Formats: sequence, C-alpha cells, structure tokens
Amino acid sequence: MDAFGQEWSIILLSARVATVAIVITIIPAIMTAWYLARRRSPFTFVIENLVQLPLVLPPVVTGLILLTLLGPRGRIGSLLNNFFGLELAFTSMGAAIAAGVMAFPLIVQTFRLAIEQIDPEWAEVVSVYGGGRWAVFRWVTFPLATRGILAGIILGFARAIGEFGATIVFAGNIPGRTQTVPLAVFTKLGQVGTEASLIRLILVAAALSVLSLSIYAFLRKLYT
Repeated sequence: MDAFGQEWSIILLSARVATVAIVITIIPAIMTAWYLARRRSPFTFVIENLVQLPLVLPPVVTGLILLTLLGPRGRIGSLLNNFFGLELAFTSMGAAIAAGVMAFPLIVQTFRLAIEQIDPEWAEVVSVYGGGRWAVFRWVTFPLATRGILAGIILGFARAIGEFGATIVFAGNIPGRTQTVPLAVFTKLGQVGTEASLIRLILVAAALSVLSLSIYAFLRKLYT
C-alpha cells in the first residue's frame, strides 16, 4: 500500500473509531445529562464529579484505569473474555471505548445545558395529563433539546477523533488496527522521510477539528 493509501486507511479508521465511540456513549450521556439537569440528590455531586474526572485526570492515567479494569487480566475484562470471548484491550473497539470515555464529559455537559434551558413547566403540562417520565422525555425533553444533543455529538466526535493518551495505553498503536490519526502523527514524528505524510495528516486533523467546531458553534447559535 502506498503512502496515500495508508493515510486514507488511518483517516477512515479514526472516523470509524470516533463514530463507534459516540454510538456507545450517546444513550448513557443523555441519561446522565437528564439526571444532572433535573434531579437533586446527595448522589448528584458524586456523579457529576465522576463524569468530569476524565477532564482532569492525565489521559494516560485514564487509559491505565481502563486497562486495569477491561484488560485481559482485569476483573471485568477477564469476565468478558471467559464468558463471551470478548477482548477489548489493543483492539479497535478498545480504541473506541478510550475515545468515548474521554469525550463523555463534554457530551454530557452539552446535553445537560440543552436540557436545563427547557422550561420545566412544559414537563409539568405533560404530567398533568397523565404522562410519565418517558412521555415527558419523548414529547418534551428530546424534541426541544435536539439541537443541543446534535451539538454535543459533534463536539464529542471532534474530541474522540483527536484522542491520544488513553488510546495509546489501552488500545496500543497498532497500524491498521488501532493507529488513529493522532497516533500516526506521533509515530511519524520519529521517522525520517515521512515529513510530507506527516503534514498531510496534520492538515486532515486540523480540518476535521475546525469543521466539527464550526458545526458545533452553528448548532449552538441556532439553539440559543
């Protein structure tokens, strides 16, 4: 495979990993955001801090925690392997999980802001007519927060596609398997004769980031 083919393979892998990361986090993110926006309990502070933890922990520490829990010798990882034959560490799914964990706080925060801007009286109207929590979410919360949810997805995708630290620890840097754009850039920094390829990958990463942030800003402006 020539240089251009390798670069496209890396870009497509990065896009696929980021997409899977969003898919596996969107439902938990919506549920968590709704709970933080609408519920007040002694657990709210604890949950909020746990959600924000990946933002303040060094990414390599987050990756090490994932490896400890989900790796071949981890408690959860060994159970998944023994009962279902699943291996997450050093796989593309592992890369998606690492990216999803790192993007999760940003997604939740964006979803939460969108939900908090909805007037609670709309939910009360549905409740008066016999609607339960699911009805409130389906007919009020979700439709009114759609743009905010889309903005959160775009922001999360941008964060996931640029993830490096947790990914390299938990998923490794395996060409064709877990080597996303940031990992490829890191690898090519130490190689001679790859300057052109390195510049192209950097430009692609920058373009994807700018495009994602532009869409996010557009959606946020529409929402507000």
